[in-house]
Amino acid sequence: FVTPFGVQLASDGASQRQQLPDINAAVIVPGFLTGANDFQPLVDDLNARGIPSVTVKFPNWHWIPCLGGRSARPILERIDFTVRHLCANGGDVNAIPDFHYNAMDCFLDFQDNPGGVMEAGGSAEVDEFPKDVRPRGGFSIPNEDARGRVAIIGHSAGGWISRVYLSNRDYGGRAYRGSDFVHSLVTLGTPHGNAPGPAFRSVDWINQEEIPTNVRALAVSGKGLKGDSSGQFTQNAYSFCCNEGSDGSIYDGDGVSPIQSALAMEGPTCEKLILDGTTTHFPWSDVFGGEYFAPDLAKMYQEGEVLWYGSERCLDQWADWLLKKN
Repeated sequence: FVTPFGVQLASDGASQRQQLPDINAAVIVPGFLTGANDFQPLVDDLNARGIPSVTVKFPNWHWIPCLGGRSARPILERIDFTVRHLCANGGDVNAIPDFHYNAMDCFLDFQDNPGGVMEAGGSAEVDEFPKDVRPRGGFSIPNEDARGRVAIIGHSAGGWISRVYLSNRDYGGRAYRGSDFVHSLVTLGTPHGNAPGPAFRSVDWINQEEIPTNVRALAVSGKGLKGDSSGQFTQNAYSFCCNEGSDGSIYDGDGVSPIQSALAMEGPTCEKLILDGTTTHFPWSDVFGGEYFAPDLAKMYQEGEVLWYGSERCLDQWADWLLKKN
């Protein structure tokens, strides 16, 4: 059928299949150049709130094949692996097996992964990616069928990549159809809005469709960090995420994603939330390199001037949404 955006979606009978029951468990997808260890405090806090959670288990160097706006398929394979195992085991977040991936796999993926600034594979456009390029790695298939559907929490780029996972459309050689396994999606500071440049070609691609109607969605944005007064990193980030011609100075947001981009996820099941209190994109001073990449934001976070999406006061505003019934 054709969406309101004019995009033809594959019809495989998914709408006629019996929908799986909801499982109270969540998969956290780390944002660009971050890894599972960075999100362990958030995992612990969600577990304490009655939301069993697990982060997609990869270190930050697994993002290397995606540098320069290349295909997100290496990350999508990891999301699919984690979601399918969690659905098959009934939501036991401690029973997700490891997958196998080494430095040579990463090097070869970096060579082959299509798209991006260098137009690897011939084009930066998603629909022109070669269909025969598959990410490397050993990802086991669950021994049992899915017993239910789980939630996904996507931070930053992890949010729009999670939207690609939900889609029934072919993305660089595979349609993941994740809406069969996901009942809810929360995005935290995700740049959902279209913007110029190869880094946003996949965002442009997923914005051709809305959130599937069988998935609840919540787009969460921080605020209080103005482009003209929060450091050069923030101004540059806002300029990168917004329309061509802007220097980023006029926007407000979390220091990386401006509000209008973080809330640009659309669909009849999509809700939107701007957090109370000044909230930054990431706990910059708590991670290696944060003070180097975003010194102004790291200083504000370290001195307690700002919160981040995983701070208790912020969790109070969005975490309980996951426990709501449809």
